Amino acid sequence: MASRGRQMLKLLLLGDSSVGKTCLLNQFVNREFTNIYKATIGSDFSSKQLDIDGKYITLQIWDTAGQERFQSLGPTFYRGTDCCILVYDVTKPQTFQNITKWRTEFSVQLGLTNSDDFPFLLLGNKSDLPDKAVQESAAREYASMNGDMLFYEVSAKTADNVQTAFEAIVQRALQRAPKDDYNIPASVMNDLNKDKDQKSNGCC
Repeated sequence: MASRGRQMLKLLLLGDSSVGKTCLLNQFVNREFTNIYKATIGSDFSSKQLDIDGKYITLQIWDTAGQERFQSLGPTFYRGTDCCILVYDVTKPQTFQNITKWRTEFSVQLGLTNSDDFPFLLLGNKSDLPDKAVQESAAREYASMNGDMLFYEVSAKTADNVQTAFEAIVQRALQRAPKDDYNIPASVMNDLNKDKDQKSNGCC
């Protein structure tokens, strides 16, 4: 039997508050959805094992807060990121307009010399809602003009395209030169564990 490689990847979710980052994470990792909203405090962390073309992948997924008062904490969690998902709400144009801000901040904090070469995924969440205000064609054009980012419209509620989109960005990240495994500092893990004990699942 051929040996199967193992690799660890770190994925970061970025976007405005209430676009559904936490719901997307829960749908992808646990295949669950909740309508109860509770803002992420600082950041949260989950992991999932994937089998991509015969390679075992341990995916570390970091869910970050979208509120302004927590954005200063972001750079602490950017280090070692292998791929990034930029999330907006298809019913709220401002969240789409702010994608450029999130992408630029991430690129600056990570010290990317050419952000177009980095694996970004643009997600338009809440595609199940009828009052869409951001047209798919406009988002697709934006993704194409900004480094040919992957793009999907998804629904954390119905799970439409969620698994497909996450697996697509992982595959693109695997095409890049492998990095050393990212080790989570013990102090960060302690804080995350305390946060999980104090709050229930929700959307951010």
